[in-house]
Amino acid sequence: MRLPIHALAVLSVLAGCGTPPEDRTMPDPDQGGAGVPAVQALNAFYYYEDVQAAWIFYTEILGFETVADYGFAKILRLAEASFLTLVDASEGMHSADEPKSVTLAVVTEEVEGWYEHLSDVGVPMRAELERREGRPHDGFVAVDPEGYFLEFERFNPHPENDRLMPVLSEVEPVHTTLGSRPPELGVVGTVFWLYYRDLAPNQAFYERLLGVDLLVDQGWAKVYQASATGFVGLVDGERGLHQATEEKAVTLSFFTDDVDAWLERARDLELELRTPDVGGESDRVRVFVAYDAEGYFLEWDTFLDVEDNRRLLAALAGGGTP
Repeated sequence: MRLPIHALAVLSVLAGCGTPPEDRTMPDPDQGGAGVPAVQALNAFYYYEDVQAAWIFYTEILGFETVADYGFAKILRLAEASFLTLVDASEGMHSADEPKSVTLAVVTEEVEGWYEHLSDVGVPMRAELERREGRPHDGFVAVDPEGYFLEFERFNPHPENDRLMPVLSEVEPVHTTLGSRPPELGVVGTVFWLYYRDLAPNQAFYERLLGVDLLVDQGWAKVYQASATGFVGLVDGERGLHQATEEKAVTLSFFTDDVDAWLERARDLELELRTPDVGGESDRVRVFVAYDAEGYFLEWDTFLDVEDNRRLLAALAGGGTP
């Protein structure tokens, strides 16, 4: 049964739909907030022409658990406080044809095992597995059914990772027996790599927004912690796997139990809002959407205690802001 138009509009907001305006303003660095509200988990919305095929790939091959299925959108748990939501692009205003200016890095100690598994089942590779002594990280890049890049990455003991390694050591990796994924292949966390024309103002944006300091400095890529296992990576679009683009087939989102506090913070920081108030007609979630400095959609979601969200809420109970 199709939902009424007003309900579809709200669900489209949940999926991060819409077109950002041409001009964006940065938060005033002199403005302060009363504190940063909690982030239960970091999530991103990806958009597909065939969401069912994408769902089969992520569940049957990668073995990620489905914790909520709304039909047009399916929320998957990757790590303790890391999620990915697959969206039917026909239900929103983001197009599956927009540039996929994002890379999901799956942080794992079993890089070699993941490479063997994905190679055995025929997943195409963007970059083959490389290992060299003394490197700060090892990994490879696979490609999902509609072209999103998936990096499987191990961060090694290295001066570049001195602040990150203690954070990762506190995390219990998530293992599953779902699909064809071998049970020994775990996931420690995730990094959503985003691509920018100018890193400096975007660093200031996320440091101010999240109230965090730089965690990893790779020179042309910077990493910040958003949840216990979810990290945001800012990449120089001239040097990364993607270039910086105007349109982007992704929305970065923050799961929180206090969306109202986050809206207040967004207003205090003078973020540009796509939705001026919190919406919630879907009866599953209360949500608002803003933009970062170069037009990535940022969404905050508080999930309601309804049957469709029971597994998701149970999963969120184990994660959160460190």
